[in-house]
Amino acid sequence: MASTSRPREGRAVLVQRIARYVLQRRRRRARLESLSPVFDALTRNAALKRLATAFQFTEGPVWRSRQRDLLFSDIPADRIVRLGLDGRDTTFRSPSGKANGLTLDKDDRLIACEQTTRRLTRTAEDGSLTVVADSFHGKKLNSPNDVVVKSDGSIYFTDPAYGITPEQQEQPIQGVYRLRPNGGPLTLVAGDFEKPNGLAFSPDERSLYIDDTSRRQIRVFDVQPDGSLSNGRTFHDLNVSEPGAPDGMKVDSEGRLYCTGPGGVWVLDPEGRHLGTIGTPEKPSNCAWGGDDWQTLYITARTSVYTIRLNARGIAVP
Repeated sequence: MASTSRPREGRAVLVQRIARYVLQRRRRRARLESLSPVFDALTRNAALKRLATAFQFTEGPVWRSRQRDLLFSDIPADRIVRLGLDGRDTTFRSPSGKANGLTLDKDDRLIACEQTTRRLTRTAEDGSLTVVADSFHGKKLNSPNDVVVKSDGSIYFTDPAYGITPEQQEQPIQGVYRLRPNGGPLTLVAGDFEKPNGLAFSPDERSLYIDDTSRRQIRVFDVQPDGSLSNGRTFHDLNVSEPGAPDGMKVDSEGRLYCTGPGGVWVLDPEGRHLGTIGTPEKPSNCAWGGDDWQTLYITARTSVYTIRLNARGIAVP
């Protein structure tokens, strides 16, 4: 008598079935949570798409307009990844010092926050590497995390103690630093953070937003003519019941702030009001504007990179 039982599925088929199920669940969890008509207008006809996946922990996205590609960090893999418009990825640099935040300077050179080497580096077009900063007052930096470049060429970066042990920490604080356009010694511009992380300038560069991940707050500072910061104050408090904390941030041309946080990317107006959240299937870490018209928001989230096209224009980098 012929057997009526189904043949046992191979391990590869089972893995494929599980992967499809997980992807379907993630797609169902991708959502747009509106709290205002402004958010509705920003996200009209918008859809979140996964551009690439199978990474270990993605961070630090930056769009290169001349090359028309996206660079981002895969921190545990110790590499910086180049992602083309076709969704195919290649290694841009490895080892990367377990690079985290990335940006471009005025000459289109990559500026990277390196965790294990505890330094800020610049990569020229020919691939040569220059150390931009690795110490303050003769002591090693903690673990540079995120970085922005002002239009005058000055560099601001955060230096929490992620990635190092308490015994390795030489700096007495976890600060925010500025490097002048012509180089020279670092200047400490803010030193009262628990864990400074993402940062972004307002469109007119008169304000600098910096989040404090431990306190789950976004703060804003006035930028003085000499590059120093003053009048630090709370811009928005993300202490909510949902897990997650503020991390990477970007600003659009109208001054709205996009900050990765609990549940996805929080969109805040220039007064700090929460307009809505772009929900992501995986916990997001950072975001970046890109595309030929700078209306595509790239989002790094754990194992993947997502995109969403919005009815807003981002601030071009550099």
